[in-house]
Amino acid sequence: MPKLIDITELILRDAHQSLMATRMAMEDMIPACADLDQAGFWSVECWGGATFDSCIRFLNEDPWERLRTFRKLMPNTKLQMLLRGQNLLGYRHYEDTVVDRFVEKAAENGMDVFRVFDALNDIRNLRRSIAAVRRTGKHTQGTICYTVSPLHTTGDFVEMAEKLMDLGCDSICIKDMAALLKPQAAHDIVKGIKESCGQDVRVHVHVHATTGVTMVSLMKAIEAGADCVDTAISSLSLGPGHNPTESLVEMLEGTGYTTRVDKAKLVKLKRYFNTIRPRYQEFLSNITGVETEIFDSQIPGGMLSNMESQLKQQKAGDRMEEVLLEVPKVRADAGFPPLVTPSSQIVGTQAVFNVMMGRYKVLTGEFADLMLGYYGETIGPRNPQVIELAAKQTGKSPIRDRPADYLKPEWQELRSTALALKGCNGSDEDVLTSAMFPQVAAKFFLTREQGPKNLGKDPHAAPAPVAAAPAPAVADTGKGPVRTTIIYDIKLNGNTHQVTVSPA
Repeated sequence: MPKLIDITELILRDAHQSLMATRMAMEDMIPACADLDQAGFWSVECWGGATFDSCIRFLNEDPWERLRTFRKLMPNTKLQMLLRGQNLLGYRHYEDTVVDRFVEKAAENGMDVFRVFDALNDIRNLRRSIAAVRRTGKHTQGTICYTVSPLHTTGDFVEMAEKLMDLGCDSICIKDMAALLKPQAAHDIVKGIKESCGQDVRVHVHVHATTGVTMVSLMKAIEAGADCVDTAISSLSLGPGHNPTESLVEMLEGTGYTTRVDKAKLVKLKRYFNTIRPRYQEFLSNITGVETEIFDSQIPGGMLSNMESQLKQQKAGDRMEEVLLEVPKVRADAGFPPLVTPSSQIVGTQAVFNVMMGRYKVLTGEFADLMLGYYGETIGPRNPQVIELAAKQTGKSPIRDRPADYLKPEWQELRSTALALKGCNGSDEDVLTSAMFPQVAAKFFLTREQGPKNLGKDPHAAPAPVAAAPAPAVADTGKGPVRTTIIYDIKLNGNTHQVTVSPA
């Protein structure tokens, strides 16, 4: 009898995050929910990652209401989210009780499966969120961020899986955000986890399609014992996105494996999202083919477009090749972290600054914190000379402990800050929204009553004008002479982050 392979469908989260900058409006998702609910997926990923940020930053939509709506419209399907461990859905570490509160509220509002990861694969940054999910009784999926470096081995990934299972995870996910997972590596890691942790341990595999080899990787992972794979309806697949769900289903026919997915529903969903995609033309990724160069640079597609945008802002688009050569050097200096949010943003931006201003003449605050251990530990040692520069610039000392151990209880302060904002409704959900993105949330609360926006447009309409690069800003510190600062708008996976640089 064929072995049943489960599928997690990504169309409502990572698919449009990867291909159209997370801009898909809720009103364009709602008509597909009934078919998604009846299609036979193990889960539908629909929340977390960049969706929370995008909802309040661009779509004037309450992300908690989005989750509640999905829960009502897909009662028969497990809802899944991506959670950045101690970072939750923000870009800094949060104190433990805030992590607890967020997980409780996400579960209460309808979340079933929490895929929990840390950008550095630092197990210490995962313990609190995993424990919080376990207390809710929901499915806890411990995640390994796959990457390639001179230091990473199959044994390292298997050992991390063992640690995640020791923490009580219900399943293990191998998360390949850059399409670096080649077929043999996929087979070896899944086989290693099954042999070490037990054949009954659920292993899920998440890959992107950018390099063109990962459909084969999924097959090899399945042959090695993988229980579930992630795919996206073909209308929003390939490029920096994912492998098509329909193709995965067809690939398994005639093998010793099968799925429970309704092919007629897949066709219906494909046709529906084919009508939606053209409306978001201005947000679609320019990467449409295969990018095997990623195997040499280990730079994900979203990171490539981010760095290209930064260079164009500075009228230095012709220096992209220099930046591509610089990224692996910066990553090595930082101890070979996986390149995933927020580490990809941090390493990529520093590489751009190194090319534009000279190597480590200016460190972003985030890169300095990475070097000093405030994001956690990396697999390799960090460059001591750059650590010294980071300490001098920030006035901080390097740490080796879990970063969150340095945080004081902050829930009451976060609550007071949120309640002072006009438009905040006083709920824990609003407090958490403010905690994740304080400046953006303040603006969102003011406009929330206007209702969600749909940024989709007539595909035949004229393209929107490109925004001008930000001008240098002058900051008066009140403590002496006025210093000139430069504010960079850094775009990553459709999200904008401001980095302020003051000359040393």
